[in-house]
Amino acid sequence: MTAESQQPVDSPAPSSVTFINIFEIAPEDVDAFAEKWEQRAAIMSKKPGFIDTRLHRAQSPEGRFQLVNVAHWESQEAWEAAGTDPEFANRANAARDSKETPVTANPGLYDVAVRFP
Repeated sequence: MTAESQQPVDSPAPSSVTFINIFEIAPEDVDAFAEKWEQRAAIMSKKPGFIDTRLHRAQSPEGRFQLVNVAHWESQEAWEAAGTDPEFANRANAARDSKETPVTANPGLYDVAVRFP
């Protein structure tokens, strides 16, 4: 990488953040989990600062990470505030603790490191 490509890259909205959550889940549990994820996403979509979200599914059932959620928020503060919603928190905890569809979440906020071209 050149020094130029390592410089911070502006996102579409200067203060926006990207939330990425990568899920380890059995392929046979993906559909049930995705249905409940959509319900949780509907809650978050009504929160101030929400921009958009997409849930991506692995093309291969052999992949370690079967689902990847990518969401955009106007700011880290908006994302943090939305996460304190009691209904969302209850549903997220239920998903994490489910014996029927065990899942391991790997969440984090990310900034663009390199944009090409």
